[in-house]
This record gives sequence, C-alpha cells and structure tokens, in this order.
Amino acid sequence: MFKVARASQYLAITGGGIEDIKLSKKSWVFPWQRCTVFDVSPVNYTFKVQAMSAEKLPFVLPAVFTIGPRVDDTEALILYARLISPHDKQSNHVNELVEGVIEGETRVLAASMTMEEIFKGTKEFKKEVFDKVQLELDQFGLVIYNANVKQLVDVPGHEYFSYLGQKTQMEAANQARIDVAEAKMKGEIGAKERTGLTLQNAAKIDAESKIISMQRQGEGTKAEIKVKTEVKVFENQKEADVAKANSELAMKKAAWTKDAKVAEVEATKAVALREAELQTQVEKMNALTRTEKLKAEFLSKASVEYETKVQEANWELYNKQKQAEAVLYEKQKQAEAQKAEADATFYSKQKEAEGLVALASAQGTYLRTLLDAVQNDYSCLRDFLMINNGTYQEIAKTNALAVRDLQPKISVWNHGGEQGIGGAGGSGMKDIAGLYKMLPPVLDTVYEQTGMQPPAWIGTLSK
Repeated sequence: MFKVARASQYLAITGGGIEDIKLSKKSWVFPWQRCTVFDVSPVNYTFKVQAMSAEKLPFVLPAVFTIGPRVDDTEALILYARLISPHDKQSNHVNELVEGVIEGETRVLAASMTMEEIFKGTKEFKKEVFDKVQLELDQFGLVIYNANVKQLVDVPGHEYFSYLGQKTQMEAANQARIDVAEAKMKGEIGAKERTGLTLQNAAKIDAESKIISMQRQGEGTKAEIKVKTEVKVFENQKEADVAKANSELAMKKAAWTKDAKVAEVEATKAVALREAELQTQVEKMNALTRTEKLKAEFLSKASVEYETKVQEANWELYNKQKQAEAVLYEKQKQAEAQKAEADATFYSKQKEAEGLVALASAQGTYLRTLLDAVQNDYSCLRDFLMINNGTYQEIAKTNALAVRDLQPKISVWNHGGEQGIGGAGGSGMKDIAGLYKMLPPVLDTVYEQTGMQPPAWIGTLSK
C-alpha cells in the first residue's frame, strides 16, 4: 500500500530491496517490506540531578532539557529510527536513558569543581553540562534543542546555600552601615576641601591667566615672524623657480632650433643623395638600354652582313664596282657611328666614368652568359665574337682591298669531268657546288694569314 507520514513524522521502511533502512515522507510499502512511523517532535525532560562538588558537598541541580531527533542529518535520523523509535518517547526506557546521560555527565563535571566555582560560574557550568550531554546524545541521533538549568538547591540536611545566603545578607548590611558612615565623613571633609580648593584655584587661575596672556603675546609675535619668514622664503623660491623655468625654456629653444637646423640640413642632404641615386640609376638604365640596343643591332646586322659580305666578297672578285660601293657604304656607316659616338660622348661627359663601369659590368655579364651558353668552350666563344664583331667581314674586306689592284687571276675549280660553268652539261646546282668547292682554299688562306680555324659547323682543315 502507499503510506504518507504527517508533517512531524517519518517512515522507516525495511525489507526486500532495501539494504538497511529507508527514510521517507511517503512511499509504497510492499508485502515483503515493513514500515514503522516515528515522530520527530522534541520532548521536554525534567530532572533533579543530585551531584557532589570537589569538597564533597552535595547539591541538587534542577534542569529541564528539550530533546529530539536531529532532523537535518540523515545518518542521525537512521540512528534514532534504529535505536529509539521502537520505544515511546515518554516511556521509562527513554526517560532513564536521557536522565542517565545527563546525571552522569553532570556528576563528573561537578566533581571536578569546587562549590564556590559552581556557584559563581553558573553560566559556564551550564554550558559545560550542555556540551558534555550533547556529545553523548549524538550516538543516539538526538540533539538538545534547549537546556534550562535552574538555581542550585541544598540537599536536605545540608544548609550550605542557605548559610551562604545569610552570610551574603549580613555582609551586605554591614557594608551598608560602613558606606553610610563613610559617606557622612566624606561629606564633611569634602565641604572643607571644596572651600580650600576654591581659594587655591582662584589664585592659581589668576597666575595662570597672567602666564597664558604673556605666552599668547609671545606666540603671536613668533607666529608673525614665522609667517613673514615663510612668505619671504616662498617669494625667494618662486623667483628661483621662475629663473629656473626661464633657463630651461631658453635651453629647450636652443635645442629645438639646433634640431630644426640639423633636420633641415639632413633633409637637404637626403634630397641631394636621393637625386644622385636616381640620376645614377637613370644613367645605368640608359647605358644598359644603349648596350642592349647596340648589341641587338650589331648582332642582327652582323648576321645579315655576314651573308651579305660573303656575297659581296664573291662579287668583288667578279665586279670591282661592287667592291667600291661596299667600301663607300662601310665608310659612310663608320662616319655615322663616329658622329653618333661623338654626340653620345658630348651628352654623357659628366657620367662617363659611371657609364664605362656600367658598360664593363654589362659586357662582363654578357661574356659570362655567352660562356655559360657554350659550356665554357673558349673556341666557340671566340668564333662567335669574331662573327658578332664582323672580324671575318673585315678580313674579307682587307683581302679584297689588297688584291683589288693586283688584277688576280680567278681560278674556278671543277671536279668530276664537268664541262665547266655554263657548259652544255652544267646546271644551277653545279654553280652552287662550285661555290662551296672553292671554300677550302679560301679557309686555308684565312688560316695561313690569321691562324684562325674555321667554325666547326663549316668544316675542319686537314693538318
């Protein structure tokens, strides 16, 4: 069935499916389980504990303790449900248990204190009893909600507290009589003392007034002198501060002027340096441009001129007029080159050194690039430079000029039994073959005059 506990009650359920004790306000209770309802409201227990002090003086300690389960601690509630809940809270068993704990702790504590200590330190004694009893009740899951210990009472046949009260009353009465006599005596003596003190104080006040008046005048004079001194010191300090500020301002102005001038000079120098750098870069670029342009012109011109000069050399052998026209054309080109060179020299006179350095650097780079391209073959590099620079053309031209006026005999070599150039059995290809067949004597002549071998792509002279 489903059970619900009241506000001041708890359900303690045991049985199947529960290891120890299950506490709950509401729960299902199965047939194989058992449920016990216990109340957790506190109960008042009134005792008259008989104890004995350290001097073996017996006394009675009336006390009322409000004790109940500790509801804010689950473990304490389980202890209470296991140990106390099977008994009625008002039963003799519970009363004797609580009374035994309280009497035992109270007697032990009272035996360690004298009657005077117990009587004078009632508050501390109650607190000690409360703490000791609570420590013992913790093992039952109980807590003391309130403890009211009444005034200590004498055991019949022992009048300690009664005699102590009488003694206190007599001491109070005697002390009252003494206090009255002392009050009268103090009143008469006080009146006389007051009269004498009045006269003494009047004279003392007059003397002190004169002294204070003189002190006030002296202090006023000192204060005036001190104020004037401080004002003068302050004025001097201000003048010194103003002078120092003026000096610092003048130093800062001088430093600022110096920095401004230095910055202006540095800016001017930086502009000049930048202009020089830019001009140098422009000149270098112009030199590189001219170098590349000339190199491209000469390279392309050399290739064209090489083929042209070969034909011209052949034509010069057959036609002196073509030779003269070639010489005239070459002279004109040289004149134009010299004129262009003179114009370039006049234009770049101031930058000649930089241009030469840049040109040399470009030529060095050009030579290194060519040498890398021919895989460090100096013969190939030499042949290319001679072709590029028109050396072969110059040699052909020089030879042509040398033999121009000698009226040389022209020999035509023919092999294979042909009938000769223009013969009945000839053709156009025979003329071309004849042209190439005459190259070995020409190359041999070049080698004898200059020691230069022909390029590998043309052929190799026999040793």
